[in-house]
Amino acid sequence: MISDGSPKEDVLETPQSGNLPFFDRKPAKLALEDGTVFNGFAFGATGTCDGEVVFNTSMTGYQEILTDPSYRGQIITMTYPEMGNYGINEEDVESRCPHLSGFIVRNVSRVASNFRSSSSLQDYLEKHGVVGISDIDTRALVRKIRSAGALKGVISSVELDDEKLVEMAKSSLGLLGRDLVSEVLPEQPVNWETHLSKWWDTRTNAPAPQVPDADAPHVVALDFGMKWNIARHLFNQGCRVTVLPGTATADEVMTLNPDGIFLSNGPGDPEPLQYAIDTIAKLIGKAPLFGICLGHQLFALACGAKTVKMKFGHRGANQPVIDEKTGKVEITSQNHGFVVSKDDFPADLEVTHLNLNDDTIAGLKHAVHPAFSVQYHPEASAGPHDSQYLFGQFKEMIDSNRVATEG
Repeated sequence: MISDGSPKEDVLETPQSGNLPFFDRKPAKLALEDGTVFNGFAFGATGTCDGEVVFNTSMTGYQEILTDPSYRGQIITMTYPEMGNYGINEEDVESRCPHLSGFIVRNVSRVASNFRSSSSLQDYLEKHGVVGISDIDTRALVRKIRSAGALKGVISSVELDDEKLVEMAKSSLGLLGRDLVSEVLPEQPVNWETHLSKWWDTRTNAPAPQVPDADAPHVVALDFGMKWNIARHLFNQGCRVTVLPGTATADEVMTLNPDGIFLSNGPGDPEPLQYAIDTIAKLIGKAPLFGICLGHQLFALACGAKTVKMKFGHRGANQPVIDEKTGKVEITSQNHGFVVSKDDFPADLEVTHLNLNDDTIAGLKHAVHPAFSVQYHPEASAGPHDSQYLFGQFKEMIDSNRVATEG
């Protein structure tokens, strides 16, 4: 802080490291649909954004959160107070760009200090047009969301009239009933050929990277907004991986002769995605199938289950899940606002995992066909690695099915 005997709270000093550029602290406001308005300071891009205001309890991993396509249409509140302290690097991204609507933090670090850092959080958000607000009471905001549920909201650094902002929040579209997947789909099929990062913790017993040959199992991944670390895990298992847009038909998938079919994570409400539900229903039983997050919900819907919107969802890297068969508890990374309902549950599905915080369904398997899914993120990035064994389980299922089919 510049100190010449007078208050300078709206100006930041340029750090000696040069990591974070000089910028003025301009006022910004967060307005919620219930009429609540928070006053803070703008960072990132100048402008106005709207979306569903939710919170994430992760202490680190803001870069992975920013680039997770599952956050499309949402304004993310980080419960941990300090963000931006290790900057932004070019490796820890989960898609080509940020997808969230806006970013809320308690404090933006003035210095980005990490040997891999190539820019500051401020620069990154500004470059990609993401509007942020800092210096609000994030504890009060999170308590409100926990009590009232996720609320539609608006962040603005250009419109500062409370009444106008509240009306804008009320008119925001929200998530329910919207097809947000169509906004994050890849433009064309991709043959994935990238391993896990060299920084992946070897103590987690991740398999050594394998280079697939022409006879390696072929996994076709339907991308509804897939985090890249999922594809890295599949490739690391020694699989040839083809990524198709989530709008691909069952015929387009089967034309590629898959040995395994993967259903990715993605944003928003699963029930409007009838095109995906119909495709998955036709694919069950054609090859071993594995779904994560939105893919888990779509798999359940294809089997006749229902989904419901949660009060405020699960978002963070510390969600406990129990394996119903073994009794083992895994600490998992999660990001979802919808969940598979226990009502009118189809006979073809079996519950394999439960969330220990609220007893919601966290894992499923098909009673007849080699197909399973989880509501959480075994690829982590960021988060604990307790559940990465599921990729090996999928590979074993593929190998067993190939042997049975060829035999």
